[in-house]
Amino acid sequence: MLAYLTFGTNDKEKAVSFYESLLGEIGAKQLFSNDRLVCFGTEMGKPMVCVGDPLNGEEASYGNGTMVAIQAGSRENVDKLYSKAISLGAKDEGGPGERNPAFYGAYFRDLDGNKIVVCHMVG
Repeated sequence: MLAYLTFGTNDKEKAVSFYESLLGEIGAKQLFSNDRLVCFGTEMGKPMVCVGDPLNGEEASYGNGTMVAIQAGSRENVDKLYSKAISLGAKDEGGPGERNPAFYGAYFRDLDGNKIVVCHMVG
């Protein structure tokens, strides 16, 4: 259902480095880029995470109440992605753990303050 999501950034070079390193842990790579955006994913036609300069030219800001969930594929990957994010300068918003029997996740804010959960859901 999700095609892609875009995080605005105030430092594209740092954001690209952050997401390239973080998402590389689960096999994602740069799939698309132009003068404004860089998009990461596993293949075209699958969900992507993009970072870029806001189109309106104003400062990027995060949404109050907005959170993006990235499916990690396993509990081990949740732990690995969370640790990687923190080592890259992300801010802790809730370490890895089971939130209910079907959901294992970890929360952090990226370098621009966007709230992200990396998770493993079973059903």
